[in-house]
Amino acid sequence: MSKNYAALAGDVVLALGGAGNIVAATHCMTRLRFVLQDPTLADSAALKNIKGVMGVVRSDNQCQVIIGNTVSQAYREVVRLLPENLQPAEPQGKPPLTLRRIGAGILDALIGTMSPLIPAIIGGSMVKLLAMVLEMSGVLPKGSPTLTILTTIGDGAFFFLPLMVAASAAIKFKTNMSLAIAIAGVLVHPSFIELMAKAAQGEHVEFALIPVTAVKYTYTVIPALVMTWCLSYIERWVDRITPAVTKNFLKPMLIVLIAAPLAILLIGPVGIWIGSAISALVYTIHGYLGWLSVAIMGALWPLLVMTGMHRVFTPTIIQTIAETGREGMVMPSEIGANLSLGGSSLAVAWKTKNPELRQTALAAAASAILAGISEPALYGVAVRLKRPLIASLISGFVCGAVAGIAGLASHSMAAPGLFTSVQFFDPANPMSIVWVFGVMALAVVLSFVLTLLLGFEDIPVEQDAADARRAQGVTTPANY
Repeated sequence: MSKNYAALAGDVVLALGGAGNIVAATHCMTRLRFVLQDPTLADSAALKNIKGVMGVVRSDNQCQVIIGNTVSQAYREVVRLLPENLQPAEPQGKPPLTLRRIGAGILDALIGTMSPLIPAIIGGSMVKLLAMVLEMSGVLPKGSPTLTILTTIGDGAFFFLPLMVAASAAIKFKTNMSLAIAIAGVLVHPSFIELMAKAAQGEHVEFALIPVTAVKYTYTVIPALVMTWCLSYIERWVDRITPAVTKNFLKPMLIVLIAAPLAILLIGPVGIWIGSAISALVYTIHGYLGWLSVAIMGALWPLLVMTGMHRVFTPTIIQTIAETGREGMVMPSEIGANLSLGGSSLAVAWKTKNPELRQTALAAAASAILAGISEPALYGVAVRLKRPLIASLISGFVCGAVAGIAGLASHSMAAPGLFTSVQFFDPANPMSIVWVFGVMALAVVLSFVLTLLLGFEDIPVEQDAADARRAQGVTTPANY
């Protein structure tokens, strides 16, 4: 059944307090993401009752509206309702600084920066996997120009990741994008890479009598992210101290002269240490717990997705794959987590007497099983009916344990699903193919059976229709 995305967008904007209350809007693969001027004006209950909305996640002045795989169509209609240049009024006073707000701010910065980059990262990953499969199958010989170019195409998003992070973070932190990209470009400049290689071999490298730490910045996230955050403050400070008559040349020169050395001497090394520390912590736990850590992650993954915490692992996965060529904890756990949600949705579609719920569940199951996009199943079915979520968590734990025992690891970071299963194939271990499909089949079957055994409270057809009518009656705006 097709959706009226114009009506959906209008309902969402109205429930958020109107276009004037929206400071910023973007979207990821399944969610509309909003920053609100006054979060108290947003009506979560009204949002959840809108036909086509699968769920709502709130955090401070952030509001995420889960739409599903067709979120881009809804986003296009939302943009039509918003002014071209949003100029929000300055909030009155600053809220008190607490550990909770600091943690939320860090998480928001990471998610807000990385979410727009996910399509490019997934695209590059899949092209690299294609090159690997073509080489494994003998279609392209090792070292052939076509294979080299294909690998380079896939690797571009990773090699120049600091530039992409800087551009995305510049939007997030409202600073000059071209300056952010220019400064991040220094970190991946061939001459600088060569200099860092010499420093890594023991050669003394210094800038203005200050020693430079040997760091490799390609494939990294944290240094460019922190650098761009600092740039947002440096830009404002330089703007205040430079005379108006010199701003067109003196201001950008001072910003670059301050920010670039700061990035090279301090921010970059600290960012690398932070990223390495996070990766070391995650994989130290994996080293101690082994398969149990994959099982625990498989059970927790849907809950992490609900809170947005799953994006915290993105830099760790990227860095680990870049350094070792494989990631063996987070990505394998997602196999069971994603396909278990799909299996639970299939069980709901099998058992429900509600035609609309059956249609939603079938679409959600296809998305989770085939493409690894689990949010439609999570919000449209599991969370909505409760017990299918419990079944999915149990199945995710069991399948995570099997994946961990089998030693499965991903060579990419595309969402695990049937179409992206190739990322878990290990050329050195042909049995990895059998294990991957075995875990996928187990996830679907086990979650399907558990959902039928646990049962769920079906949504009556009358109630579903009443909810739809109520949602339509609440929101039928003529103009925005």
